[in-house]
Amino acid sequence: MRIAIDAMGGDNAPEAQVKGALKALSAFDDLTVILIGDEKKISPYLTSEKNIEVIHTEEKITSDDEPVRAVRKKKNASMVLAAKEVKEGRADACISAGNTGALMASGLFNVGRISGIDRPALSPTLPTVDGKGFLLLDVGANMDAKPEHLLQYAIMGSTYAEQVRGTSSPRVGLLNVGTEDEKGNALSKAAFQLLKEAPVNFIGNVEARDLLNGAADVVVCDGFSGNVVLKTIEGTALTMFSMLKQELTATAVSKIAAGILKPRLKGLKNKLDYSEYGGAGLFGLAAPVVKAHGSSDENAIYNAVRQTRTMVEKNVVQIIAEKMKELEKEEQKGEE
Repeated sequence: MRIAIDAMGGDNAPEAQVKGALKALSAFDDLTVILIGDEKKISPYLTSEKNIEVIHTEEKITSDDEPVRAVRKKKNASMVLAAKEVKEGRADACISAGNTGALMASGLFNVGRISGIDRPALSPTLPTVDGKGFLLLDVGANMDAKPEHLLQYAIMGSTYAEQVRGTSSPRVGLLNVGTEDEKGNALSKAAFQLLKEAPVNFIGNVEARDLLNGAADVVVCDGFSGNVVLKTIEGTALTMFSMLKQELTATAVSKIAAGILKPRLKGLKNKLDYSEYGGAGLFGLAAPVVKAHGSSDENAIYNAVRQTRTMVEKNVVQIIAEKMKELEKEEQKGEE
């Protein structure tokens, strides 16, 4: 199995990418990693060359670049070359912690979409109190959506949850402002009717306040709403820990208490860190393309590689493609 990594994307590149790749290679004997980036910057962190290939390029896409324009103009950017490795069959999947929009554009231009998928979805796994996590899609690949898109998200998310996360008959929920069947705007109401007839375990509407309690294994929504939920969860977690730190360092007594609680607080922080679950998959593309968090450290990159490897191993893309073909046949029968 061969996975291409954009070694220059993200805040901690290329150190995090190289160290995360080495950690993954020590864990998986069947893996080869292709690191793409500036060889002079990669080499200092490369303590082993076993099952590692380096493709040198000094060009990269930054967070300030306009996504589509950058992908078209920067033909030799590390992210673009990673996607091309997949396109040309030299890699089974690719990973980047760089510009999200550019990765989506590069994936669409180079890897292409699964037949039957109108729009890919950006899909991270977020934490829950029981530690199992849930998949949220879309979180920003497409700000607007049609009911048919949410149906496709549900099928893709359910397949991923079952194959990669090992969830039997994953519960699929529709993000809404209430749990009653008739709640929501025009998009939600129309999507609800489609999901009722979909080949997934649809449990109905779910509210944002119940997501971290594990209300569903897969939650579908338009990219605007999903991005708001994602940023709210991330911001709330960071703010809570900042406030907690202030309180626990305010007095001598609280500092002593903080020392005692430190191991438990660290465990809680890890539980709330969605990078522990891997990256956000760009579901709907013709091969696995995974977006790691921009601030990924080596452990987050390792988790993204582990996640991507499982997607390839379990043939997630092929299974989604087959389900979309079956859905299309059913729709054609219904029209007849």
